[in-house]
Amino acid sequence: MPTITVKNIPVEVYEKLKRVAEVSHRSINSEIIACIERAVCSQEVNPDLLLANARKLRAKTASHPIKEREFAQAKTTGRV
Repeated sequence: MPTITVKNIPVEVYEKLKRVAEVSHRSINSEIIACIERAVCSQEVNPDLLLANARKLRAKTASHPIKEREFAQAKTTGRV
């Protein structure tokens, strides 16, 4: 297998990577491979399927309208 050396990783990026690896029960090396795979092996989006799923979701929520005031409050809740 090919080997890649990554130099000059910012400390904060390394620390985040280390935490994510721990949470995922992976080594840092395995986490880096997973990150690279997600970046370069992303799946193509099927617009027809995406649109069909959006329409199903809209149909489910159509009977529960939200007022502008409620929407604005929901957006700002938790922001300080």
